[in-house]
Amino acid sequence: MSQNIRDFVPASCDLVALGEPTHQEPAFQLVRNELFAQLVGLGFRSIALETDRIAALTVNDYVQEGIGSLDTAMSEGFTHNFGKLDGNRQLVSWMHEYNQHRRPEERITFHGFDTQTENTTAPSPHAYLEYARDYLKFDIDIANLVGVDELWNREEVILDATKSIGATPEAERLRVIANNMLTALETRAPELIAATSPAEWHRARTYLTAGIGLLRYHKQAARQLDLNARISLLSGTRDALMAQNLLDIRALEIRRGPTLAHAHNFHLRRNPGTMHTAGLILDWVCAGALVGALLGQQYTFIAATLGRSESLGIPDPEPDTYEGQLQSRITTWGLTPAATITPARTRAATPPEKGYFPLDQATLDTADTILHISTST
Repeated sequence: MSQNIRDFVPASCDLVALGEPTHQEPAFQLVRNELFAQLVGLGFRSIALETDRIAALTVNDYVQEGIGSLDTAMSEGFTHNFGKLDGNRQLVSWMHEYNQHRRPEERITFHGFDTQTENTTAPSPHAYLEYARDYLKFDIDIANLVGVDELWNREEVILDATKSIGATPEAERLRVIANNMLTALETRAPELIAATSPAEWHRARTYLTAGIGLLRYHKQAARQLDLNARISLLSGTRDALMAQNLLDIRALEIRRGPTLAHAHNFHLRRNPGTMHTAGLILDWVCAGALVGALLGQQYTFIAATLGRSESLGIPDPEPDTYEGQLQSRITTWGLTPAATITPARTRAATPPEKGYFPLDQATLDTADTILHISTST
């Protein structure tokens, strides 16, 4: 067991994926912050969190250039209510302070790698497509094809294919326009970058790919499937978009240094996801499985587990479970090679509202390291 992440990052690794078994335990964000600071000392120059990639640009503007304020970065730069987490606020504040008085190439970068979707809603692509259109100076009436933005962002258009907007003639036309804009953006890159800057070009591409991703998501929501298959398909679509975002982020950061990604274990693990929730059994290929297959040894996955949390009402694990085995070794928190953990029983399900998913053999088999926090205190 160690608290030094240096011992668990191979020289070939470009992307360390640090999971957490629940979003509701603050200790995981605090340990993540400590581990990221260690990684920065090893040459890592970016972090990517499970939050909307476009919203996260506001955070990066603050930590890189001091644009806006910490309060604005937290309120506008995070989705899924993650801006309210103290650990995230501490991270953004530390990154801002670290970057002061450093040259641009030495500064650390903040990214989001999630999509704009929630579990049962996905917004209109309107603003994202118009951003790219304005950058390209195209004369296209996006608003007329999109219609009323609020009609896209309703639960019924995701849960009921008959109400979906994703397969309408207008949506199909938007897909054609968006792909044509992407072609123009890429084929005219030298001209556009010379007229603006590399940063502005990349920002426009990020907006455009976000809009295309939303069109893809709404298209899948229009398929006639039963609810179990529908949510599995949409979960897989979301993770495919997350994987593409991670690969795009690595393309941006490759010359500056490796990246730490932080999200739920379910998004980062190398094995396909199977989740039992709300009476459904969901199966999909998660982002970690996609990125891990493409990056190979450049991808390191650290799965996280929790022993006890009084605030979440999670008691000590049974001794014969994976968490119980780790609890007997670790008194506070620590990193352990996954290969040293022997077969055990999967922990009994904790209350679903706590969002804790216990460690299982399938995840352990594809993890490189396990981060175990013995108690939330």
